[in-house]
Amino acid sequence: MKAFFEVLEQLYKKVLLGATLENDSHDYVFYLYPAFSDQDCSASTSSDCSNACDVQDKQEPSSVSLPALSVAPVCLQRHSQMSSTREITLLQLTVIRVMITRILSVETEFHAKEKYRDIIKILLKSSDIESQLTCMFQNSEKLLSHMAAKCLALILYFQLKEKITLSNFWISFCQKNISEYSESNQVVYCLWILTFVIKEIFKDTSSQKTEILKQFLNPFDTLFEVFYNSLFSQHFENHQDASKLINSLICFLELLELLIASRIHLKLHFTCQRILFLKASCVFDVISWPVQAFVKRKLIIVIKKCLLCKAGEDLCQGSVPAFMPPDNPLHVDLLALASAVLQAVDLGLLRTLSVGGKPSCFGGGEVLPGYEHAPGPDHVILRALSLLIIRSLEIKFQNFASANEMKVDLQRFMSELLIFLKPHLQPSLQSHNLCEWLSRVFIEQDDDMLEAAKALLGIYLKLTREYEATESLTQEKEMWNHHTHENGYNPHCIFLFLLKNIGFDSTVLLDFLISSETCFLEYFVRYLKLLQKDWDNFFTICNYFDVTESKDNIHICCCISSLVQNRNSNPTEASPLAVLGSHTNAHSWVSWASAASSEPLNHGVTLEKACTKPQANCLSTPGASQSLVDYDSSDDSEEGSTSLCSVNSRLTSSHQEAMKKTQDTFGASGDKKELSPESQSRPLVTKESNTPFSVYCDVAPDNTASEVGISYRTVKCFEELQGAIYRLQKKNLFPYNPTALLKLLKHIETIYNKSMTPLYNSDILFPGTVFP
Repeated sequence: MKAFFEVLEQLYKKVLLGATLENDSHDYVFYLYPAFSDQDCSASTSSDCSNACDVQDKQEPSSVSLPALSVAPVCLQRHSQMSSTREITLLQLTVIRVMITRILSVETEFHAKEKYRDIIKILLKSSDIESQLTCMFQNSEKLLSHMAAKCLALILYFQLKEKITLSNFWISFCQKNISEYSESNQVVYCLWILTFVIKEIFKDTSSQKTEILKQFLNPFDTLFEVFYNSLFSQHFENHQDASKLINSLICFLELLELLIASRIHLKLHFTCQRILFLKASCVFDVISWPVQAFVKRKLIIVIKKCLLCKAGEDLCQGSVPAFMPPDNPLHVDLLALASAVLQAVDLGLLRTLSVGGKPSCFGGGEVLPGYEHAPGPDHVILRALSLLIIRSLEIKFQNFASANEMKVDLQRFMSELLIFLKPHLQPSLQSHNLCEWLSRVFIEQDDDMLEAAKALLGIYLKLTREYEATESLTQEKEMWNHHTHENGYNPHCIFLFLLKNIGFDSTVLLDFLISSETCFLEYFVRYLKLLQKDWDNFFTICNYFDVTESKDNIHICCCISSLVQNRNSNPTEASPLAVLGSHTNAHSWVSWASAASSEPLNHGVTLEKACTKPQANCLSTPGASQSLVDYDSSDDSEEGSTSLCSVNSRLTSSHQEAMKKTQDTFGASGDKKELSPESQSRPLVTKESNTPFSVYCDVAPDNTASEVGISYRTVKCFEELQGAIYRLQKKNLFPYNPTALLKLLKHIETIYNKSMTPLYNSDILFPGTVFP
């Protein structure tokens, strides 16, 4: 026994290093056939052991260059040397696993790889190793059963790669245990092995992996639907073995995600890939089960990935393009899944789901005494649920024809979502701007935040097109504009809160643009196109932000009432949200300012001309990437997201703008030509035109500075971003063609400068007023 172990140990060391084996392949097979090591396996048949003995006796090597050995068959020493046999069996499984891994590795030397391949093929032909390994699943030794499952999974993948027909024993074993789920204790091993093999196929870089996966899934296609129905029809309270049910559920959810990923990435079409889409309602019943929070979290995250078409994204090379060839069945299935999500919300999903309890920590949920934290919500579930609902609404609205119907549904679901979120957000949301909820919920997950922002922007654009098509009255449009704030999906507010959270730092936007981990490029381009058409609403919202920020910082209460005073001198004060919905005409802020200038400023409101001296921002230039995007220009970004070089996104603290009063007079900058090194060397927003009006109440005499307007800070951020992109493009370091993106940013700058021109014409706005 000792000599046998020493031979195996030396064989393991050689294979681990990828060394070439010199002896005949049959000599090594003798040491690799696993024998049973525990009495738990004796229930299978006593003949299994005798078979192992026969194989070893028949294949005993006549000459081996390894240490001389005189070993009786392992199975004969089972009762006397149980511990030693267990160690030998584990080492045998380890050598087989490492040998197959070496065969699959491109780093293994050719002759060594051929020798390993020959050994494994002889082992498979000369024994029923699959049946021996499946028998070990019943072993009470968890490490041994796990190693047997892992070894069997690699053997199956090796057979698929080498185009060796899969063992009928394994297929029958798997089908029997999955179909008889309620009576089987080995179904978890079957699910785990299936999942492992599919993962390995996904990691394969060859062009044949689609055919390999198709061959592997064929025997199990209809079986998965039977198992799905059986698993989700269980009544948890009546189930005798709760741990078995939970383990099966977790394993099957992971398998389902991979099946759906194979549909998206590999274009395979099996019935089992559609189960979750077409029968999603029974999945939401699991949320009512009294199970651990991680089970519900796993379920919600899998559904979220399906709706975003991001299933299996961690295993796939590159990101999934947002624009894919038409796949009508997938479109239909996404609509079915989205409808099931919204139906679950209608039936009280948000009211019954608990997101409190102990937080999930790395290494476990238990916290040492004295280190307890205040209980809080599970933010992972909050983010996933929020994105789940938003994405479901977006998918459903793509098939709607009536703007009013969409508006009713949007108000119903968004109000329910906001009611669900409010108790879990500290400090609580301010009632004057509910659009802040998105940046608050997703602050720690920028990829999900941008997905949610993109989905809400898509909903907004869809509704906008519907209102434009029906030529709605101005009053209806104003009411709808108010509706966007009231239900937390106004795209301008959402974008401004995003900029505020990153401190208007252009380097963060640059990281987003060149990262493949978020959909920021697609979202940003779509938003900039909206901003060109809807500048007046954006500018009005910016000034509302300025006043709200001023009120919070200086602790005054008269600003809001002065700002929202409407042009008709209505004695009743309107809410800030109502005012935001009322400025829809061209240059609405200018019109409001003109009207306000003719009335006495009896609320203590003064208009100050403020200007900032921009701080020099140090822009860290990211390194060049080897991977390029799939399209040639940012023009294509609206139809498809990118596969850009991966740069870690980061959030930076807000940088403060230095402020001083200026005596410069306003000068409008003319239209600029195409970007050039000369034009990049000077500020894109002219120094005279970078000062928006701000509205402030009387403050203490020692307060000599005022906040710079948020519209200026936004355009200034865009200016810095243009410069950074241009510098990278000039050095061929930018991962795609940004010409279209630069044109959009430049156009926004031009619109800003033009919109500021009448505000600084003192002869028109404030005749007789002398600016310092």
